[in-house]
Amino acid sequence: MKFMKLGSKPDQFQTEGDNIRYVATELATDMVINVGDVKFYLHKFPLLSKSYRLQKLVACTNEENGDEINIHDIPGGPAAFDVCAKFCYGMTVTLNAYNVVAARCAAEYLEMYETVEKGNLIYKIEVFLTSSIFRSWKDSIIVLQTTKGFFPWCEELKIVSHCLDSVASKASTDTSKVDWSYTYNHKKLLSENEIDLHCDVVNKQQLVPEDWWVEDLCELHIDLYKRVITTIKTKGRMSAEAIGEALKAYVNRRLLGFSKGKIHGSDPEKYRYLVDTITWLLPKEKNGVSCGFLIRLLQASIALECGQTVRSELKKRVGLQLEEATVGDLLIRAPDSETIMFDIDLVHDLIEQFMLHQKNGQIDCPADNRFQDIRPAFASERSKVKVARIIDGYLAEVARDPNLPLSKFVNLAELVSGFSRSSHDGIYRAIDMYLKEHPGITKSERKRICRLMDCRKLSAEACMHAVQNERLPLRIVVQVLFFEQVRATTSSGGGSTPDLTRSVKALLPVGSYGSSTSVTSNTEEDWDAVPTAKELKALKGGLATLRLRDREGNNGSDLNDMKTNAEKVDTSKVKGSIISKKMFSKLWSNKDRLSENSSSDTSESPSSSNAGETKSTPCRSRRQSMS
Repeated sequence: MKFMKLGSKPDQFQTEGDNIRYVATELATDMVINVGDVKFYLHKFPLLSKSYRLQKLVACTNEENGDEINIHDIPGGPAAFDVCAKFCYGMTVTLNAYNVVAARCAAEYLEMYETVEKGNLIYKIEVFLTSSIFRSWKDSIIVLQTTKGFFPWCEELKIVSHCLDSVASKASTDTSKVDWSYTYNHKKLLSENEIDLHCDVVNKQQLVPEDWWVEDLCELHIDLYKRVITTIKTKGRMSAEAIGEALKAYVNRRLLGFSKGKIHGSDPEKYRYLVDTITWLLPKEKNGVSCGFLIRLLQASIALECGQTVRSELKKRVGLQLEEATVGDLLIRAPDSETIMFDIDLVHDLIEQFMLHQKNGQIDCPADNRFQDIRPAFASERSKVKVARIIDGYLAEVARDPNLPLSKFVNLAELVSGFSRSSHDGIYRAIDMYLKEHPGITKSERKRICRLMDCRKLSAEACMHAVQNERLPLRIVVQVLFFEQVRATTSSGGGSTPDLTRSVKALLPVGSYGSSTSVTSNTEEDWDAVPTAKELKALKGGLATLRLRDREGNNGSDLNDMKTNAEKVDTSKVKGSIISKKMFSKLWSNKDRLSENSSSDTSESPSSSNAGETKSTPCRSRRQSMS
């Protein structure tokens, strides 16, 4: 820290109690100056020779008041006046970053100008500020912080503006030229074993990070901090990422509990103003701050009941870069008044903002640039895929909440159902978790939630899990078996689609010979029911047999062997009534609805069209054989 000593005489000021100060000399004091609740017993000379204001005050005193003068409004109070008085006596005074502002304002109040006496206090303080304080990084910050108690004096004397310019200029300096000390604890630049003891000065300078300045500024009051950041932005030499890092460091320092999503403190009004200011200072660039930081800031604004304008702005900023979020970022606790654990509605709003940005981005794309016409669309689809995966993971987490209504789960999932994704494993895991934690839901609800999933987009691992899943409706299990067999047949080069469909139908429930009406209604209920362990075992056994048949077919087996293998399926273990042509159409109606929700860039299963054309053949052949 820089300092300056003034005067050479020893300090002769004495204190009597808490409220009396005097100069211990042989000469009797001839004037009393009241500063606040402290009385100073001093001499007219040398004070009047350096302070024009004291000269005027003494001239205005009358015999009734004697030589007692009141200057209760002097900036800095008794401490600042004490420095000025000692300077007048020529006693040793030490100025530093902590007291120079008070001394400068007090000297201005006492009018200690050069016109009164050469080398007066104001001149000496200005020299100290210019030559030392404003050239020092940390001293400039300390002085700036001390100015908050001396408004409007500091503004009129340009101390604040000089500090702002000094701090902003140094923060914007090229890192290779930073040769002063600074505080930097939030990141470790190099581990001990990476430090070369023989590094020269140039190499050491290259270790200075771009955001070296952010921690020291955290000491500033929010109003001063706002002015510093604004001045740094005006310089135009600081990246948005560095500005964002500075805001993040300040919020973490000033808002206790911010990083954990729960604000601690007894002054909500102060914290509310801080969040409002930080929101106003956010860089305009998209990647200036992380999406996780924006979400925590939004969470704090809701907890502190900030204005609607601030919350809306933060929601827009989160929506702009939602693809960068993590599942943990979105797991925001619901208000205490809610029965559910997490704030599903807030995430719903964020997705809507994301979709709005995607829509506006495509509309605002320049029509005269063919490259610009392509790139936003590609970026948009890629962002949608990322958001869909995030929401799938989010749904899997919130599904653990036993109080989560099905409508909230489904509405959120449907919001991203139009986003293209090559795999539906994520939404399957979320559905399975919801069914596990909510075993009491009805058949219609179970059917509704399962419609969110496209069985054709499940991986082999997910299919293996699904066919053993006793929580899924029988309809879904059979669909999984169907598409898994289609995929296996296609990948192996086989292609007997009619036989494939007939084999799959062998796994379907076989009914009685009663009326068609009763058979249809009863079978529909069976499809929406949860399969038993026996049925799952039979279906899995059937799938294994079908796979064996395909392998034999690929090795040259004849059609009779294939039919024999298909007949080995133990259909007696599966529920049953003969599937009418109408019922079979109903079974696969889900497939058409799912294809409408799937992405336009995803091609349909190679065998799906043929299967649709020939799916009634087995029923027709059975009826002919029965007749």
